[in-house]
Amino acid sequence: MATSTHPISSTKNISFISTNSSSPRNFSRRPSQIFLNPNPSRAARRGDVIKIRCAAASSEGRENPADSSLSEAKLDRRNVLLGLGGLYGAYNIAGGSNPFALASPIPPPETKSCGPATISNSNGKPVPYSCCPSTLMDTASADYYKIPSFSKLNVRPAAHAIDDDYLEKYKTAIQKMKDLPSDDPRNFYQQANVHCAYCNGAYQLAGKPYQIHFTWLFFPFHRWYLYFYERILQSLIDDPTFTLPYWNWDNPQGMILPEIFDDDEESPLYDKKRNQAHRRGYVTDLAYAGQETSASDFQKVKNNLAIMYRQMLTNAPCPLLFFGKAIRKETGDTGPGMGTIENVPHNSIHRWVGDPRSPHNENMGNFYSAAIDPVFYCHHSNVDRMWTIWKTLGGNRKDITDPDWLQTEFLFYDETKTLVKVKVEDSLDNVKLGYTFQKMPTPWKDFKPTRKRRAKLRSKASVSASTSVLPATLNKITTFCVTRSPTSKTPGKEELLDLHLAFDDTQFIRFDVFVNEDDDVNTKELDRVEYAGSFSNLAHVHKDTSTTANSTIKTPTFSLAISELLEDLRLENDDKILVTLVPRAGGSFVTVNKAYTEIIDC
Repeated sequence: MATSTHPISSTKNISFISTNSSSPRNFSRRPSQIFLNPNPSRAARRGDVIKIRCAAASSEGRENPADSSLSEAKLDRRNVLLGLGGLYGAYNIAGGSNPFALASPIPPPETKSCGPATISNSNGKPVPYSCCPSTLMDTASADYYKIPSFSKLNVRPAAHAIDDDYLEKYKTAIQKMKDLPSDDPRNFYQQANVHCAYCNGAYQLAGKPYQIHFTWLFFPFHRWYLYFYERILQSLIDDPTFTLPYWNWDNPQGMILPEIFDDDEESPLYDKKRNQAHRRGYVTDLAYAGQETSASDFQKVKNNLAIMYRQMLTNAPCPLLFFGKAIRKETGDTGPGMGTIENVPHNSIHRWVGDPRSPHNENMGNFYSAAIDPVFYCHHSNVDRMWTIWKTLGGNRKDITDPDWLQTEFLFYDETKTLVKVKVEDSLDNVKLGYTFQKMPTPWKDFKPTRKRRAKLRSKASVSASTSVLPATLNKITTFCVTRSPTSKTPGKEELLDLHLAFDDTQFIRFDVFVNEDDDVNTKELDRVEYAGSFSNLAHVHKDTSTTANSTIKTPTFSLAISELLEDLRLENDDKILVTLVPRAGGSFVTVNKAYTEIIDC
């Protein structure tokens, strides 16, 4: 490969995108500034959100004070109350979990009880091979992992900015991993099976398939997973400074499938089970719903930046909105409860990369096979980076303090083939784990959506109330009026728009939510203040879907934070708001039963 940096090559007429990236040889060099959405906006309504208005994006920094002590973390009643109402309240109450009872974190899975895994979205079809560890050891014999000391931080580079020397080293490491004996726990496919076991029902929790997706374990599990994967690669090439790259999909320069994974079919980084239409510089759609959008490349980039602004800032002012719903030892998996980033763009990118020619969108498009594609680790490296950045954005954007989260444990094999136990609380600071990220622009911080609607909006008096329209199946665009509670105007709180759903969670489902719009909403442009967010469901795993007719129907509460959005629309004093739901995929499998607003304290 002749070039050492890879800007978007197919995107035309995007004049505001800088093609100057940080030098791959000097990761401390400040990246060039990008001026996106330069029009000044109103100052932030609250001091809890940092909004950078006109110049360069800030670099992400260290998220925890140097003197912070995880051992001093205590149960935060405000977070508990958030868990009881709002985003995932229905699940926590229905599960009978008492948040004030003695802590009951999830222990590491017992490898000896590991069983067959099930392919997501397959009506119970088993994975055609074992996803369990090659050696089924007694979990009790595993020691707690001790983080090795280090004198200098390693730096994970942006995939589009690496040089040829790094690329050759990366290829060598992956090839050596693939060449290991098939029963070696460090082997490439054994490492891929780690994801399958934790995500496709090989492990059980409270009599249900143990699923770390759709829960507050999503971020810490994947951070530990990549950490050990990276250390195995380092050991195989005898280079303790080597790091995994991250797919910089939140930056226009990185909004294509990284070319290092599309080099040639002989490369160990290549995977033939990818969407062939999304190769060779095709602009990524961070809100991909299984069908190609007719929006231009220019509009796709703007949509992507608006999505990142919504998912990192507007919709994630509180910990449980960002991380996802609780999962506890007694109750196990209770259904979809994604945090903002897991919902979109994480889920969307998995489906965007997965091969539609495969029966179940393998490899990236299905949990059991996703980690077979090397791009999986590059994708999740940027997901991991989002966790680090989110904690620099101010307000209550902090790690969860619930002991059930902090004390949950996972099992991994390290670079010496030793089975070790790790805790969530030891993964909170990537710096303490010995790595950071190459600094790249984060233009979405400046990309505050603007008002775009020009056509006259239907009067609220002419729109039916939600109580008259709902329940409704989302097989078409649906508009209704939601009456806000008088308490919705309480200053210093966060207002949520809650949608009670019922859907078949074996199906891929995606719909968009707009506020102050009606049935003639412009669905192509998401860089508009009226766009509130999206719901995306990746198929869940079920051992036997035939036992009960309604066994796959889930009834979560999907919530969007709308305080900032209402102020931007100048609706903060209105008693009613118009809500429009636009189905993108699987609308016939989801019913909206109820819609209302509520106030929470983060």
